[in-house]
Amino acid sequence: MREIFHVQGGQCRNQIEAKLWEVVCIEHDIDSIGRYQGDMELQLEQVNVYYNEANCGRFVPRAVLMDLEPGTIDNATLSIH
Repeated sequence: MREIFHVQGGQCRNQIEAKLWEVVCIEHDIDSIGRYQGDMELQLEQVNVYYNEANCGRFVPRAVLMDLEPGTIDNATLSIH
């Protein structure tokens, strides 16, 4: 299984990547707080490409966001989870 780790930097890049994570969440049936909502076994097996599963059962994206302006990171982080 492959794993993807995102590194994002700068306001524009973080805003674009926030939209990407919205789409990834929809494609993998992950809700806004990181819970899997789908019913496909194959989809659940492949969710670990983008996410780590926390002890509480929530899926957390593997991503690092960097910016000098905290507001951009706050908005992007809310979009991711």
